[in-house]
Amino acid sequence: MNAPRSPAVSPAAELHRNAALPFGRATAMPKSVYTDPAFLELEQTHVFAREWLCAGRAEALPEPGDYLTMTIAGEPVIVLRDRDGAIRAMSNVCRHRMSTLLEGRGRIRSIVCPYHAWTYNLDGTLRGAPAMTRNEGFCRTGLSLPQVRAEVWQGWIMVTLDPHARPVAEALAEVEALVGHLGMGSYTETFRETFRWATNWKVLAENFMESYHLPACHAGTIGGASRLDEMVCPEGRAAFNYHWILKDETVPLALAHPTNTVLTGEDRRKTWLLAIYPSLLVTLTPGYFWYLSLTPDGPGHVNVLFGGGMSPEWLADPAAPDHLAAVKALLDEVNAEDKGCVERVYRGLGAGLSQPGPLSHLERPNYDFARYLASRIPA
Repeated sequence: MNAPRSPAVSPAAELHRNAALPFGRATAMPKSVYTDPAFLELEQTHVFAREWLCAGRAEALPEPGDYLTMTIAGEPVIVLRDRDGAIRAMSNVCRHRMSTLLEGRGRIRSIVCPYHAWTYNLDGTLRGAPAMTRNEGFCRTGLSLPQVRAEVWQGWIMVTLDPHARPVAEALAEVEALVGHLGMGSYTETFRETFRWATNWKVLAENFMESYHLPACHAGTIGGASRLDEMVCPEGRAAFNYHWILKDETVPLALAHPTNTVLTGEDRRKTWLLAIYPSLLVTLTPGYFWYLSLTPDGPGHVNVLFGGGMSPEWLADPAAPDHLAAVKALLDEVNAEDKGCVERVYRGLGAGLSQPGPLSHLERPNYDFARYLASRIPA
């Protein structure tokens, strides 16, 4: 007679079990946390619906009426600059028959529903509704678009569905304490793109968090300049993890501009890699920055907002366009390499013989990320 089978361990329980191990004994996260649709639902509910998420840079919406759209845990959201010049966010669903209102990015004078032309002001209040005067129960003042919390922090537009979340400046105070000397809020975005890759969002996030993969994955671009023995991966903080790399003169834009008299010593050539939980990934140098903001699209795909720009000193340099074009071309090549690497990882996660292996000391950020997820996802 066969012995009864033990009940399957849930992905959340597997994650908690792994995250409870000390770093020296931890492995990569269990396969199920990347591939199980039910685990993604837990992430949407307990992570993406509650945390501050990045919609890009505030300078991407320079004028009143400039808007962008995003989806947070299945909730369509509009982010725009209102007539008073403030950044605000609100539901992207009409209060009439629940059509979505806007798509993509653009500039508007008012928000007009494409279904029945109900029209909303830039603050979300209902301005007009055709052919509703005969409805005695119609009251325009009670039909504004629900507001969503939005704050600008260090130049980033941060949005959350959670009305009780701590102010973003408070939640990310340790980030500002760490890299505030670079004046991230004064940098200017010069490009912004979107793409969709065939991998889980966490695979891409973890790829950014560690530089262990640079020599192999990026052998055709930046791998040769990556010195693993010089990389420092400190213990992460509650809201983010980080590490840094010292750069040489190969990419001048990664160094402090000669007119920058604030930064001294190694700070003039230090590149910071910041993984702000859950899904804002920022490479910050004295001269430029680039970032990825990730949104899961099912277990096997991730939607990526990719942008970057320059520090004020480099932006004022007559040679800035040439430097920026060279860096952007390099980043495009690096992204192509990363795409191949992270999509191969996701294919490997589906293999029956695959299993997570031990972590390198250079993957300390990945361990901290797993512990962050375990702190948010109930076992």
